[in-house]
Amino acid sequence: MFTIVEDNSFKLNDVDWFVETLNAHSSFDRGRDVSVTRAPGRLDVMGGIADYSGSLVLEMPIAEATFAAIQKNSGDKIEIATIDEHTSTFAMPLADLVRDDQPLDLASAKDYFAKRNEGDWVRYAAGVFFVLGKELGVRFHEGAKILIASRVPIGKGVSSSAALEVSVMQAVCYAYDVNIEPRDLALLCQKVENRIVGAACGVMDQITSHCGEAGKLTALVCQPAEIRGWIEIPNDVEFWGIDSGVRHGVSGSDYSSVRIGAFMGYRIIAEVEGLDIREVGDGLVDIDDARWQGYLANVTPNDYEKEFRNKLPGAMNGQEFLSRYRGTTDPVTSVDPKKTYAIKAPTEHAIYENSRVHRFAELMTTDRLDDAGELMFTSHESYKACGLTEPRTDRIIELVRASRNEGLFGARITGGGSGGAVAVLARRGSRSGIDQLAAQYEKETAEKPYIFYGSSPGCRLFGRVRLQSVEA
Repeated sequence: MFTIVEDNSFKLNDVDWFVETLNAHSSFDRGRDVSVTRAPGRLDVMGGIADYSGSLVLEMPIAEATFAAIQKNSGDKIEIATIDEHTSTFAMPLADLVRDDQPLDLASAKDYFAKRNEGDWVRYAAGVFFVLGKELGVRFHEGAKILIASRVPIGKGVSSSAALEVSVMQAVCYAYDVNIEPRDLALLCQKVENRIVGAACGVMDQITSHCGEAGKLTALVCQPAEIRGWIEIPNDVEFWGIDSGVRHGVSGSDYSSVRIGAFMGYRIIAEVEGLDIREVGDGLVDIDDARWQGYLANVTPNDYEKEFRNKLPGAMNGQEFLSRYRGTTDPVTSVDPKKTYAIKAPTEHAIYENSRVHRFAELMTTDRLDDAGELMFTSHESYKACGLTEPRTDRIIELVRASRNEGLFGARITGGGSGGAVAVLARRGSRSGIDQLAAQYEKETAEKPYIFYGSSPGCRLFGRVRLQSVEA
C-alpha cells in the first residue's frame, strides 16, 4: 500500500480519504513514488460572467476539491483513471501528442477527442498534455499513470472543470519537471477549456482553483488575469452555496449567446467611439483601443449612460451584425448569422457588474452587510435580464430575501448562471437560517439542496503530497 512520506502543513481531512481511495483502486507501480495534487472548486461571490469582459471578480475556493495522483513510468502511453460511482479509464500513446515531429495543434487535438468520444472528463484531463506540448514545447518521452478522484460536485456551478484541469496540470508539471508561474498555469488550463473542450469560459475559475487562499476572496481583474490580492473574509461574515438542483454548464447556448452579445456590444461602442478597427479573420476584428484597453468592463456606467446607451440596439440578427460590423474581438466564440442576439442587456451587465464588484470589495472592510447583500441581489437581477437565471434559482433568492432576520443578507446566482449554485452572504453562525431555507426549498421542490460551506487552499499553496509504497 502507498503511504504519505512527504506532506504539507495543511493537514486536510480529505487527503486521507484520497490516499485510501488510491490504495483501493490504483494500479501504480509499487517501486516508484507517486505525487498527489489537490485543487478546490470555487464559489463565485461576485463578478461571474463579467470576467470575459475584463471585470473585477471576487472568488472563494471551497472546501470540496479534486485530487490527481501521477506516477511516471518507462512506457509509451498516458493512462488516466477517474473514480466516482464507478471507474472510468482512458489511454493514449505518446505518439498521439505529435504530428510530423511537431506538437499537435489544438484544433486537431479537439478533433482527436471528438473522434474518440470517451467522455467529457477525458478532454479536461488529457487535454493538459496537448496544451503543454503546443504552448510550451514540452516533449513527453516517458509514459505516466494518473488517478483522479473528486469531491467537487459536477454541474452545480462551482467549477468542477477548473479543479480537474488545475489538479492534473500541476501533477503533470511536478512529474515532468515543468516550471510554470502560477498565473500562467491557470491561463494554460483556461486554454484547455476554451480550445480543446470548447467551453468559452473566462479565467477566474482556474485562477481561484490554483491561486486561491483559504478563508479569503481572490480579487482578480480579468484583463486577462491580474490578481489584485486576497480579501480577508471578516470574522463575522460567512459565505454559503446552495445548489438549485438544476444542472449548470458554460458550454450551453444561453451562456455563449450572452457572451457573444456582450462582445457585439463592445464592438458597436468602439464604432461609436470612432476607434480604429481592422478585420483580422473570419468574423474576428482587432480594435486599437487606448481608452478601454479592449475591455468592456472598463467603460464606466456614467460614460455608458451619457455616450452609448442610446446607440445600442436591444438585439440584432447575426447576419446584420456581421454585414455592418464584420465581427467581434472574441477569439473563442463566433456570431451565427442565423441567430438573433440580445446586445443591450449583456453589455450593461458587464459594465454595471464591474462597478458593483468594486463597491462590494469596499464593503467587505465595513459592517454594512445589508448594502453588500443588495449588490448581490442586483447582480442576480442583471443575470435575469440576460436570461441566465432559472425559476429554482430565483426561488432561492426569494427565500434569502425573506430570511434577513436569520442573518442572511444577500444572494446571487453564480458562474455562468442557468442553474447551479446560489451564493449567499450571511452573518457568521447562520447555519440554522440556511437549514430552514434548505428545508423550505426541499418541501417546495422535492429537491434536497447540496450545501457548500467552508474554504480550502488553492492548488499552488497545497503543493504536493508524496507517496511511497510500504509493506502492508
